[in-house]
Amino acid sequence: MTNLHFSHALLPDGWAADVRIDVDPSGAIRGVAAGVPADGAVRHRGIAVPGLANLHSHAFQRGMAGLAERRSDAAGNFWGWRDVMYRFLSTLDPDDVAAIAAQAYVEMAESGFTAVAEFHYLHHAPDGTPYADPAEMAAAIGRAAAESGIELTHLPVFYAYGRFGGGPTEAGQRRFVNGPDRFARLLEASRAALRDLPDAVVGIAPHSVRAVTGATLRAVVAAAGDVPVHIHVAEQQKEVDDCVAWCGRRPVDWVHDEAPVDARWCLVHATHVTAGEVTRMAASEAVVGLCPITEGNLGDGLFPVPSFLDQGGRFGVGSDCNVRIDAAEELRLLEYGQRLRDEKRNVVAGAPGRSTGRALYDRALAGGVQAHGRAIGALAPGMRADIVLLDPDHPALVGRSGDQWLDGWVFGGDGRAVRDVWIGGRQVVADGRHLARDAARARFARTVERLADR
Repeated sequence: MTNLHFSHALLPDGWAADVRIDVDPSGAIRGVAAGVPADGAVRHRGIAVPGLANLHSHAFQRGMAGLAERRSDAAGNFWGWRDVMYRFLSTLDPDDVAAIAAQAYVEMAESGFTAVAEFHYLHHAPDGTPYADPAEMAAAIGRAAAESGIELTHLPVFYAYGRFGGGPTEAGQRRFVNGPDRFARLLEASRAALRDLPDAVVGIAPHSVRAVTGATLRAVVAAAGDVPVHIHVAEQQKEVDDCVAWCGRRPVDWVHDEAPVDARWCLVHATHVTAGEVTRMAASEAVVGLCPITEGNLGDGLFPVPSFLDQGGRFGVGSDCNVRIDAAEELRLLEYGQRLRDEKRNVVAGAPGRSTGRALYDRALAGGVQAHGRAIGALAPGMRADIVLLDPDHPALVGRSGDQWLDGWVFGGDGRAVRDVWIGGRQVVADGRHLARDAARARFARTVERLADR
């Protein structure tokens, strides 16, 4: 049993002082008591909050941060960025992916993310030939998760086509492509490869509307069973225009028409949507996965958060392309984007007098938990002991209390506000440094330097 005692903690029923949390050997919280002495538990001065779940990551893209910041054509759009990404991934082997992912996951934990949903589409060898073990790349992701301690929801991507309506794939996509039968084998192998990773979940990720047909989408969702289902949708205006030209429907409407969208689903980005599509998403109880740093970097646009929340919509945040990894910054940019568009302040707070930092954190916490499909996201008995300890002496937090701590972290803090992190009851970050930081960073550096020479 691990016994921890915190000066302050955010519990399901609110803020509490002198909180003892007992964690059993499996990593689950056995008991929580507020207003009690340490009684032999290890005391930690600071503010304990549940760790955030990152609901959308392409870990290998951490290795290309900065490589696409040169205008490639007159438009300078997402599709030019995608060409750079295809070139970067064209030679990655499983060890490269493991090294890059470990660095990304270490940074996630240091920033306050304690779980990651890995939207993973790099399945085959560089020439498109399947590996002898279909889960070769999934195992590499598993090694990175084990090294960092982060809790993994692995989402093998189903990518069958390159254009709307079942069009052919491009050369740059050959490492992604599977038909439904081969994808089923990949899914089974991935589950086996990650069986020994603590509390791992394996879901599925139909890549996008342009990478599936209605029939194949329904087939892979049905075959996967009751697991999380994540899909990119309506990220770029060109995607919407091409979808309408093909079938007369917009992407979000197409997905809802063709598949049984429900609370298992995470609709990633959904940047370009109509009022009617917003209503359909909210009614389906699916989570919308917002990735503000990436959406800003790629010039995607802004999701209409206020109208979605007014209809009971649910969202979480993800680091997506991992050009920069910072949990608080994802929340900050989410709110700032809405403020810039609407010329208002404290948009996500909703009711007058409510803390915006708390509202952002609560909503992202709940949406991330739902998108992962696991018992995380609360400091309560039965939940995984995923705990982020904020430094009360950080300039953005000192002299604050209650929800002001979250306001300070989200709007005035930086990475140094996160002091310690436990995942499944095991401490992985101490005094702001991940215990595997040095080893992961050295291997990452060697990998990226070698890739630059290829």
